[in-house]
Amino acid sequence: MFLVRAFRSSIKCSLNHAPCRFLLLTGPNMEKSASSSSSTSSLEPTAKKQKPNDDPPKPSDKGSAAGREDYVAMLKADRKATAKSILDFDFNKKRVRILSDAKTIEDGKQGVLYWMSRDARVQDNWAFLFAQKLALKNDLPLHVCFNLVPKFLDATIRHFKFMLKGLEEVAEECRRLNIQFHLLRGSAGENVPAFVKKHKIGGVVCDFSPLRVPMKWVDEVRKALPMEIPLCQVDAHNIVPVWVTSDKLEYAARTIRTKVNKNLPTYLTPFPPLVKHPFTANFEADPINWTQVLDTLQVDRTVEAVEWATPGYAGGVKTLQTFVEKRLGKFNDKRNDPTENALSNLSPWFHFGQIAVQRAVLTVKKHGKRYSESVASFCEEAIVRRELSDNFCFHNKNYDNLQGAYDWARKTLDDHRKDKRVYCYSREELETAKTHDDLWNSAQLQMVKEGKMHGFLRMYWAKKILEWTKTPEEALETAIYLNDRYSLDGRDPNGYVGCMWSIAGIHDQGWKEREIFGKIRYMNYDGCKRKFNVNAFVVRYGGKVHRRK
Repeated sequence: MFLVRAFRSSIKCSLNHAPCRFLLLTGPNMEKSASSSSSTSSLEPTAKKQKPNDDPPKPSDKGSAAGREDYVAMLKADRKATAKSILDFDFNKKRVRILSDAKTIEDGKQGVLYWMSRDARVQDNWAFLFAQKLALKNDLPLHVCFNLVPKFLDATIRHFKFMLKGLEEVAEECRRLNIQFHLLRGSAGENVPAFVKKHKIGGVVCDFSPLRVPMKWVDEVRKALPMEIPLCQVDAHNIVPVWVTSDKLEYAARTIRTKVNKNLPTYLTPFPPLVKHPFTANFEADPINWTQVLDTLQVDRTVEAVEWATPGYAGGVKTLQTFVEKRLGKFNDKRNDPTENALSNLSPWFHFGQIAVQRAVLTVKKHGKRYSESVASFCEEAIVRRELSDNFCFHNKNYDNLQGAYDWARKTLDDHRKDKRVYCYSREELETAKTHDDLWNSAQLQMVKEGKMHGFLRMYWAKKILEWTKTPEEALETAIYLNDRYSLDGRDPNGYVGCMWSIAGIHDQGWKEREIFGKIRYMNYDGCKRKFNVNAFVVRYGGKVHRRK
C-alpha cells in the first residue's frame, strides 16, 4: 500500500410479473452511468532479519486461544449475527450503478453471473452479495467467473501466483456453497458476453476499478452484451462508493475527508453472509488445473513468490489478526519507523481483493477504547487515503503521468529540468540497488526480496529517483515500473498516487524551492537519520554503498 503519511437504502426489490421478473434498481441515482471525466528506536542494529508480518499466534498468546481459526470463526459468527442472508439485509442501493439500458431480468433465463475481478473473495463482498440477491429473488442459479489474461502490465509470476492461489480458495468455497466458479481465459470483452449468451444468463454483476485497463474491459463487455441483459457494477472495494463520495476530482485529503466521514455511518456496516445457494445450475464448471494455468502465463518468471505472505482470504485474516493482537498498539507512534514491526501489512490482500478493507476497519475499530490514536490513524489511511487514491484515478485519466499533475507542479519541474544531477543512474542500476545510498539500496532490496517496502521509505525511495534520473518523466516511469514489478500491491491506485505525490506533488502543496525538485517536497538521508535508526535498517536488508569506478 503506497500511502502518503506526511499529512495527518436498502434495495427495494419487487417482482414484475410481465414480462420481466425482477426490477433491479430505479431512481435518480441509478441511471446508466458513463465513465467519469475528467529519535532512534534502538541503539544497536537488529541482528535478526524481521519478516514483514509475524508468525501465527500460538495458543498461549494473550488474546488468542486457537490462532488463525479463532478469527475466521469469529468473522463467520459476526456475519451470521448480522442477517440470515442478503435477503434479510438492508442493502444500500447506492452501492450499485446500472451500466446498461436494460434494468430487469427477463423470464426464461437460467442464471445470474458475477464477473469477479478486483474483489476476489467470497465473503464480505458487496458485489457477490448483490449478485446472490438477484439470483435468489429470481429463483436462479448463481455463477461466478474470473477472466484471466496471460499478461497484465508489469505483473510477474510473483503477482500471478498470489492471485491464483487466492482464486483457488475462492473456487473451493464456491463449490461448497453450490455456486459454479468458472475460470475464463483471454479477452473479457469476448468471453463474458459469450458465456452469457451460451448459458442464457439473465443478468451480470461486475466489480469496480478506477484504472483504465479494467474500465476498458467493463466497457467492452457492456457493448457486447445482448441488449436485454442488465449489467450492474458494485464498488465492493471502497467503503463509501467512489460515485457517492464525490463527483469530481478532489484536490487533497482535506477536501475529501469530510465527504467520506459523513457517509461512514451509512456505509460502514457489518456484512451479512453469502450463503449456500439453493438453486443448482444445470451444468458444471470445467475443472481447473491450477498448475497448468500457471504454465500458460506469458509473464516474467524471474521475480519469484515471497514466503512471508500466504495468499487468499485465510492468509489475509491471519495477517489482520496478528496486526490487531501484536502491532496495532504501536501503529500510531511507530508506523513511520522502518525498524519497527508496526504496520498492518495488509496491502497485498487489499490489492487483490482477498480481504475487504471494510472488514479490517470493522475489526480494528473494536479496539478503539484501548488504542484510540492507532485506530484513528489506521482508519485515516485505510479509508480516507484509499478513497482519495481511487477518486484521483477515477477522475484523472492521466493518473500515471505528469500530464495529470497540477499546473504548479508541472511548471516547477520544468523550470528545473536542466539542473545538474550530482548522481544520475540508469534503470538497471536502480533496479539492482547499486547507488551511493545504502538506505535507498536497502529499501529497494526489501521490495525485491519481500514484495513490500515500508511505507515511509517508499516516499524517500521515489523522491530519490526524481533526484537521480535525467528527467521528471523518466523518474515517474521508473518508480512506477519498479513498484509494479516487485511490490505485491503494484498496479494499484495507491501506488500510482504514491508515486505522483512523491514526484509530482499530487495532493501536496508547494514547498521551499531547491535544485531539481523545484517546489516539490524534499526528503533526504539526514532527515531519515533523525527519524529512525538508519544503520539498523541497512544491516537488516544488506544495502551497500556503491561507488562508480
